[in-house]
Amino acid sequence: MDRKANRRLDLSVQYACHAEGLPLRAEFRRWARAALAGGGQITIRLVNVEEGRELNREYRHKDYATNVLSFPYDTEPRLLGDLVICPEVVVREAVEQGKTLESHYAHLVVHGMLHLQGYDHETGEQDALAMENEETRIMAALGYPDPYNNEV
Repeated sequence: MDRKANRRLDLSVQYACHAEGLPLRAEFRRWARAALAGGGQITIRLVNVEEGRELNREYRHKDYATNVLSFPYDTEPRLLGDLVICPEVVVREAVEQGKTLESHYAHLVVHGMLHLQGYDHETGEQDALAMENEETRIMAALGYPDPYNNEV
């Protein structure tokens, strides 16, 4: 496989729910590409609260819909995984946190992509800080503010 193929991002976006302000496929691609170290085959699925809650309950044993879930399947030779995003939760959080909807979606895609590549903020303070630093770096490169700084 040549180098270019190793850097290729095959992205599928599934709009399984309807909500205002959903990003376009091109935006999801830009955000995912920015957070991808090599090549990958990724599906982003946008779901309603019921599906989000069901998946979070089944796979994380938490009975509520969350903003993003990451399902990594393989990392070699290319990253293979799914991100599940619940727009209703994203909108609520953006309002509560005083963030633009676009920047919050971008952050959640970056956050999920890093999870697919092995980052985990729940394994300890050092790991959480490393992941936050990488998210902040990627978001800045994309032209967005620090997602962990609540100043608007």
